[in-house]
Amino acid sequence: MTQQPLHDACLLCATEDAEDASVVFRDELWAAEIVPGYEVPGWIILRARRHAERITGLSDEELDSFGRRARDLVAAVSEVMDAPSTYLLVFGENYPHFHVLVAPRGAHVPSDRRAGDILKLRLESADALAARALVPALRAALARALPRGVAAEAG
Repeated sequence: MTQQPLHDACLLCATEDAEDASVVFRDELWAAEIVPGYEVPGWIILRARRHAERITGLSDEELDSFGRRARDLVAAVSEVMDAPSTYLLVFGENYPHFHVLVAPRGAHVPSDRRAGDILKLRLESADALAARALVPALRAALARALPRGVAAEAG
């Protein structure tokens, strides 16, 4: 992989050093990982591997591949979590490094925790061990979702 510029003070750049147990995939441009503080089972952060601020800071190559990576990751998360709905959330206010939160909404999630209120589960349902236990199944589901000939590093 080509060395990508990182920012020392950026929380999302620091996830480049995440342990394998938290990494669903990495390719040259994108990484999908469980990020500390967002360890709800099934929640995955998809982030640009280089420090690109907001969607407007992405290169053409990153923009061209983002939709496919997001689609494949949402498919894998939805499958593993048996989720009738999976949210793709982008804010970038607290952490401007471009990233999205993939958050499956299972049938068990009450109506007052759906749509934007799903973020309340961040504190209510965090379980780092259960989140990491899903990584092998997420990797396998992602491998099935990827088009033939496309590979992603497992960690």
